[in-house]
Amino acid sequence: MYVARPSKYSAEFRSDAIALWRASAGRRTFKDVAADLNVNPETLRTWVRDADGSATGSGPELDGTQGELARLRAENARLAKAEKEWQLEREILRRAAAYFAREMK
Repeated sequence: MYVARPSKYSAEFRSDAIALWRASAGRRTFKDVAADLNVNPETLRTWVRDADGSATGSGPELDGTQGELARLRAENARLAKAEKEWQLEREILRRAAAYFAREMK
């Protein structure tokens, strides 16, 4: 008998990911959005496809304030990740500048 394993991602994370992809309005690919969220692009594509099929009521609906909240949470997660990357880059550049300043003396 096959027993399904528990989902690795929460329903809230899934809805936030879907909202982030929808908020991109075609400017970004599944691959780009999935990379920001550290998920497989096909996983994200499946979530969006399932959500589109959920108009019959079988899944979470992202309309009104719930959709806006999910979109904002996903955007917040994306910005937090970008900030961490920028901080790391800044630290690397700071150390490189200090190294080369010592070399010049």
